[in-house]
Amino acid sequence: MDFALSERAARLRSELIRFMDERVLPAEEIYRQQMESAGSPHAHPQIVEDLKAEARKRGLWNLFLPHRTEWTDGLSNTDYAPLAEISGRSFLGPEVINCAAPDTGNMELLTLYGSQDQKERWLAPLLDGVIRSCFAMTEPAVASSDARNIECAIVRDGDDYVITGRKWWISGAASHRCKVAIVMGKTDPKASSYRQQSMILVPLDSPGVKIIRALPVFGYQDREGHCEIEFDHVRVPKDNLLGEEGGGFAMAQARLGPGRIHHCMRSIGVAERALDLMCRRVSSRVAFGKPLAEQGVVQSWIADSRIEIDQARLLTLNAAYLMDTVGNQGARIEIAAIKVVAPAMALRVLDRAIQSFGGAGVCDDYPLARLWAGQRTLRLADGPDEVHRMTIARRELARHQSETVS
Repeated sequence: MDFALSERAARLRSELIRFMDERVLPAEEIYRQQMESAGSPHAHPQIVEDLKAEARKRGLWNLFLPHRTEWTDGLSNTDYAPLAEISGRSFLGPEVINCAAPDTGNMELLTLYGSQDQKERWLAPLLDGVIRSCFAMTEPAVASSDARNIECAIVRDGDDYVITGRKWWISGAASHRCKVAIVMGKTDPKASSYRQQSMILVPLDSPGVKIIRALPVFGYQDREGHCEIEFDHVRVPKDNLLGEEGGGFAMAQARLGPGRIHHCMRSIGVAERALDLMCRRVSSRVAFGKPLAEQGVVQSWIADSRIEIDQARLLTLNAAYLMDTVGNQGARIEIAAIKVVAPAMALRVLDRAIQSFGGAGVCDDYPLARLWAGQRTLRLADGPDEVHRMTIARRELARHQSETVS
């Protein structure tokens, strides 16, 4: 295995570190001030657009997409991994370089399966960063960790499809800049279980689309929102179908693989920032006659955090390398493994950092509490830990049974 960065990726890494240190991290306080002045948890502060313009000027834009298109040059997963990690050190990082979920997964879907008209109408403005999008799969009425359970109906009616159903945890939909949803539903309930589902593009200003509420996460309202949405006999043209009828389940798997590894890459960045904050804190605070940094238990926290971060990074790089060499399906087990490992690792590091800050760690004077809430959610997003463990266990058991038979 070769995890060495290409010349282009090495240059981007150096430039991204400089951009994060010089512009993005210092802008977090400006962002907070502008959000408070806006008076809405779903406002779009000017500092985000300022940073996006600067990122484009520096060539730090759409780095996530491995496919070469008329709009992007493409970058391997192995090359993108350290870049995603660096961007993950700030909640502003992914968006200002146009590498934020759920847009990244939606852009990959449109790149792979979209018609030319769909690419021109939706992919181009997404890649340009002038609109946002959302992905509507999870439903409140069923256990959506098994995507075969979804009940949202997508029914052909002449030259249109009619969508009826209720979705929730639809990230990004609260923003006025979110213009389109990729909705997953059933077009043929009588087909085999993996061919019942399809995906369709639904403009959010379509009649019958109603955003019920934006759901908080541990009391935090995300700026882009995690929404519950009702689709009440929403009618869209048949040309809005993404890919083919019955292809929704396979497309969901194609989308979620890269999405999962991107989350894990950013989780490592979160953990690095938490470790940095912890080291700074314990070096500057004195208790019981000596700096906290000299306390044995604190040194164990720091050492364990460094070990666990590096372990998770290597596992993530291994999955990225396999995605580049044998494809997303070939790396399915390794992707499942890192999806379990990386958020759990970040949570442990964050917990130690919060403990080192004492009471300050659980308030919003520092980013640790909000980062913890986000990482805890990742143990559910894009498939809960238990599903990924089941995938890994089944492969191991199948291998064992095969060896036993032979």
